[in-house]
Order: sequence, then C-alpha cells, then structure tokens
Amino acid sequence: MGRGGRVDVVLVVGGRWHDLDHARLELLRELARHDVVRTRVFEDHRRAAEVLPGADALVTYTCDVRPEPAEQRALVDFVSRGGRWLALHGSNAAIDAPPPGGPRVFRTPRVLGSLPRVLGSQFLAHPPIAPYVVEPASPEAAGDPLVAGIGPFTTTDELYVSELHPPLRVLLEARYRGPCPGFEEGQATGDDEPRPVLYRKATGAGEVCYLTLGHCRGRFDVQDLGIDDLGGIDRGSWKIAQFRALLARCVAWAAFGDDWPARSPELISLLTDNKVSDIVR
Repeated sequence: MGRGGRVDVVLVVGGRWHDLDHARLELLRELARHDVVRTRVFEDHRRAAEVLPGADALVTYTCDVRPEPAEQRALVDFVSRGGRWLALHGSNAAIDAPPPGGPRVFRTPRVLGSLPRVLGSQFLAHPPIAPYVVEPASPEAAGDPLVAGIGPFTTTDELYVSELHPPLRVLLEARYRGPCPGFEEGQATGDDEPRPVLYRKATGAGEVCYLTLGHCRGRFDVQDLGIDDLGGIDRGSWKIAQFRALLARCVAWAAFGDDWPARSPELISLLTDNKVSDIVR
C-alpha cells in the first residue's frame, strides 16, 4: 500500500475477439468506486511487468495475450510475494486461430509456462454461447462474502471448459456435458462435471480470484476471422445484475483483500436490498 493509504492497481486489458474498449471502461468505473485506488492501464504484460513490483493488485481482462518468459516470472513472483490478481474471462487463454482455408478448428497451445498453475486453469474450449445456470458450488462456498446473497442465476455467456490446476476454492460453478464445436480440445462428452465459474487459488503469500464470466463483443471484433461486421453487439453477462454485483465485489477484493467488506459494506447489500440500479448502468 502506498503513502496515505493509496492502493496501486495495474489493469491489463488486451487481446483478440472481444470488445476490449467496453471491458476496459467498465473495469475503470468499478475501480473508480474506491477513492484510494490509483490505476495504471496497459494492453499487455510487457510494460505492466515493469511496474508490478510496486503494485498491490493486478486486474486482467485478456484473450490470447501471451506473456514472454520474463513476464511470466514477474506475474508468478507478484502473486507469490503477496499480490492479489483478479483474472477475468479469457485471462487464462492462449488460442491459435485456424489457418486461412483450413478446417475451422481452434487450438489451445501450452505456451503460458507456469501461469496456469498460478491462475488455477487454462482455457480449452467453450460450447456455443447459450443460456446456462450459475450456482454456488457448495453451502460453504455460499458463505464467502464474494457470493453472499447471490443464489442460482441464468446468464448467456461463454461457458468455459478448462484444464484445471487444483487446489481451487470454487465459489460458483456451472454444468455442461456435450461438444464444443470448433475446438481441438475440451470436448465435454463425459460426466456432467461442474465447471468453475468463480474460484480462488492461493500461491505463496498471494492469491488469484478468477471469474470466467464477462464475454462481450462489438461489431468489428472478429475481422481477423473473416467477418468484417457482426451487425450488432453482444454484452452477455454485463447486462446481468448478479454479474455486476460479483464484479464489483471482486474488484473490491483486488483493492483491499479479504478486508473488502469492511471497506465497501454497500457492495454486500447490492442484491440483498434489490439495488439493481446501483449495479447495472
């Protein structure tokens, strides 16, 4: 923590196939709830790694952003020494797009070094975007302040099938069994096992909080896949009150750690008092 109680946060928003402008703006709005937070913003981990030694928290919303080995070490060291990393949506993803003219199959190469073990997962695939139910992983999980008062809810988002690196403290989960068309791995054709949606993973003195929800896409975000204009925008979970409450709480956790309920008690009552207008803008 900096002088006068300042909290230094590094925000990394970048990559492909998502409306990164929307995500960046909304995350800055959430960080701006807290007047002690000072935020520096980057598009990748190259320059972010240079300032991480002086940061209290890291927040990432990325897709196919691949840190170099030195940057991977900086991220691991940041968490190990006590840093808090709020990882959102595709932060665990490295994805090779199909070559032009070839089969439309996406690969998920293992090029992130030791980061999946710190993040707790690496993205493999997702089924076609469709509504699904998110629910507390257990009665014990439902008692965590991050999910207090948030019962099962339905959202329309990318449901991640990931390679997991336990131990994980799973707070929210969803279930899916079936194919994930267009992906080389992650075909969920076995048992109807739970898919973590929100979890915590400790490493050394620090911790990762991972929320897989948050897909968003604008009209021009997949031009490299041969679609010049999608003809509309997709805001997915960003329109759901439960997601906005989760996001606000997770950002508060990144800023203040497990003391966040005392620092931002109004966030606990966002849903329990039906203050939806305080969440969804």
